[in-house]
Amino acid sequence: MSQRVCIIGGGVIGLASAYALVRQGFEVTLVEAQDSLGSQTSFANGGQLSYRYVAPLADAGVPWQALGWMLKGDSPLKLRPRLDPAQWRWMAGFLGACRRSVNQRNGAHLLRLALLSQATLQGWREEDHLQGFDWRRNGKLVTFRESASFEHARHNLADRHRQQVLSAAECAALEPALGDVPFVGGIYTADEEVADCHGFCQQLAARLRASGRCEILLGQRVRAIRHAGDRVQAIDLGDYQLPVEHLVLAAGHRSADLRLPGLHLPLYPLKGYSLSVPIGPQHRAPEISLTDYNRKIVYARIGQQLRVAAMVDIVGFDPAPDPGRLALMRRQAAESFANAGDYAAAVEWAGMRPATPSGVPLIGATAYRNLWLNLGHGALGFTLACGSGQLLGELIGQRSTSIDMQGLTPRVA
Repeated sequence: MSQRVCIIGGGVIGLASAYALVRQGFEVTLVEAQDSLGSQTSFANGGQLSYRYVAPLADAGVPWQALGWMLKGDSPLKLRPRLDPAQWRWMAGFLGACRRSVNQRNGAHLLRLALLSQATLQGWREEDHLQGFDWRRNGKLVTFRESASFEHARHNLADRHRQQVLSAAECAALEPALGDVPFVGGIYTADEEVADCHGFCQQLAARLRASGRCEILLGQRVRAIRHAGDRVQAIDLGDYQLPVEHLVLAAGHRSADLRLPGLHLPLYPLKGYSLSVPIGPQHRAPEISLTDYNRKIVYARIGQQLRVAAMVDIVGFDPAPDPGRLALMRRQAAESFANAGDYAAAVEWAGMRPATPSGVPLIGATAYRNLWLNLGHGALGFTLACGSGQLLGELIGQRSTSIDMQGLTPRVA
C-alpha cells in the first residue's frame, strides 16, 4: 500500500514536489489557499532557468553596497526597517552570511541542487513528454556596463568549460537586439534555459489530476497543524480537520504562520517585480536571456512576451506593487531595449519570494517525524523546483538521494 503525502502550497515548489512524489509512487493531497494554482509568487517571475548563476545574495561587501544603494533613488534594493522581530532576525542572519567563504560554500550547495534540477526537468520533458510551457534552451548572456565589474567577472565568475567571455562586439553579434546599449562585455552560457513558470504549474496540475494519484484542494486555507508528541496528525481547514500521514510545508513565506512548538523557519519575503511586455511583429526582442549585471535587471523572451524582472524589496509582508518601482524598471528597460515590445501594454506584477538568510533552501526532515520542508528558494524557486521535489520524494521514501544533502538539510529543532 502506497504512502500518502499532504502538501501545503500550490506554487511551483508544491506542484513540483507533488509531481515528483506521484512519479515515485506516492499518493498526494495538495492543499492551496487560493482558488487557483501558481497564482502568487510563481505567476510572473523572471522566467530564466539560470542553473549556473545561483550565487546567494549574501556575500562579502554586500552590506556596504546595500547602504550605497539605499541612498539612490534608482536602487535595485530597497530596505524599509520595521518594528518586526522577524525582519531583524532575518537581517542578522543575512549579515552573518555576508562572508566570502560562506558565500562560496552556499553557492556550491545551490549549484549542486540546480544541476540536479536541470537534469530532473530534462527527464520529465523527455520521459513524460511534459511540454506546453514555452520551454527553450536559449542560452544566457550576463552583460556589464562597467569595466571593473566585467574584469571581476572575467576572473571570478567564468567557468571556462561552460561559459565564454565575450567582448562588446561579440555580445552584439550574438544578440543583435543589444544594438547600441553601452555594455563593455559579457559572459555567455549556452545551455541555460527559459520557460513560463505559471504555464509549467498548469501543466503539472493537469498531469497530477490525470494521474489518479493526486487530490487537489483549492480555496482551503490551513489554519493550524495539529500534533501529538513528535508527530503531526492533521491540518485544520476550518470546517474540518484533514488527517495526514506525511505533511510537507511548501507554502512559501506564509509557511512560517503555521507555528509548531520547536519549529523555527528563518523565512522572510523579498518582494520582486516584473513586466510582461507584448511582442509584436514590428518589435525586436532579445532571443537570448539577458542579465544587465549593473542594473540588476533580467530579460527573458517567453513565447510572444518579454519578461522583465528586477528589484529586491525588504519591506514587510505587503504584496501590493509599488508603482514607483515598476515605473523605474519600465524606464530602464525601455532605455536599453526601446523596440523590444509594447511597454505601454505591459502587465505589471509583484511577488513575495520566500528567502532564507543564507539563500539556501530548507529541504527535508524536521524534529517531527512525519513533517517535511521544501521552503526558502528565494528568487530561484523555478530554477530549483524540480530537483527539490525529486530530493523530497527520495527522503520521504527513505531512499538514497540523487545528490549529497550537505548544506540543504533544515537546521530546525
